Amino acid sequence: MKIVIIEDEKLTAKDLSRTISNLELDAEILAILYSVEEAIEYLSHHKEIDVIFSDIQLGDGLSFEIFEKTQNQIPVIFCTAYNDYALEAFKTVGIDYLLKPFTQQSVSKAFEKYFHLKEKLTPQNDFSSMMNALKQQLAPTKLPSVILQQGDKIVPLEGDKIAFFFIEDDYVFAYTFDQKKHILSQKLDALEKTFAPQFFRANRQFLINRKAVKDASHFFHRKVVVNLNIPFDEQIVVGKLKVTAFVDWLANQ
Repeated sequence: MKIVIIEDEKLTAKDLSRTISNLELDAEILAILYSVEEAIEYLSHHKEIDVIFSDIQLGDGLSFEIFEKTQNQIPVIFCTAYNDYALEAFKTVGIDYLLKPFTQQSVSKAFEKYFHLKEKLTPQNDFSSMMNALKQQLAPTKLPSVILQQGDKIVPLEGDKIAFFFIEDDYVFAYTFDQKKHILSQKLDALEKTFAPQFFRANRQFLINRKAVKDASHFFHRKVVVNLNIPFDEQIVVGKLKVTAFVDWLANQ
C-alpha cells in the first residue's frame, strides 16, 4: 500500500508515519509533504498512490486547494482538529476522518474506514465530488472589514489581515500581520461581537485572531501567556478564569 502524508507539523507527521508502518506491514510511505505548494508539485507528477493522509489547515492554505489543482482521484483520510459540529460535514458527504490528537487505535480504525470507503465509490459517487461537497460545508466565513479614517479618506481594512485588536492609552488599534498599527473608532466590545469566534478576548486589552496564535505557555497563578507567530513586544496574558475557554477556542477554531 503506497501512502502519502500531508502535514505541516513535522513531529505529528513523523509520528503518523511511524504509527502507519507499525499497523500496516505492507505500507510504503512515499512522501511526507509539509505545504500546499509542495503537495501540488508532488501529486502533479506522482499518481501511483493508494491513500493520502492529509491535514486540512496547512501553513500556506487549505489542503482542498491541493486536490482541486491536481484533480485528485485518490482517497484521502483527513487529519483534523475541527470541532464536533464541523465533523458532521464529513458524515454528510460520506468521507471519514482521523481526529487529532490520534492514537494507534484511531489510525487503525481510519484504515478500516478507508477500505470501506473504497467499496462505496462508484462513477456516480466519485471521491472528488464528495470532497467538493465537504469543502462547501467547511468553507470558513470571510471576516468583515474595519473602517480606517485616513485624512479625508475612508479606507477598509480586511479582517483577515488583522492579527489582533488592542487598547493603548484609551484608544483601540488594529495590529496587522505585516506589523502595522491602525487606530480605530470602534470599541473593543463591539469588535469582539463582530469578530467572534475567529477572535478571542484574551483580557480587557486584547482581542486576538486564531491565525496569529502560535501556542501558549503556562504562567503564574494558573494563567497562560499567548505566544504569537508575529513579533510584538507586549505580553498577552489570559486570566485563569478564561483559560479553559481559551484552550477550547484553540482546539476548535
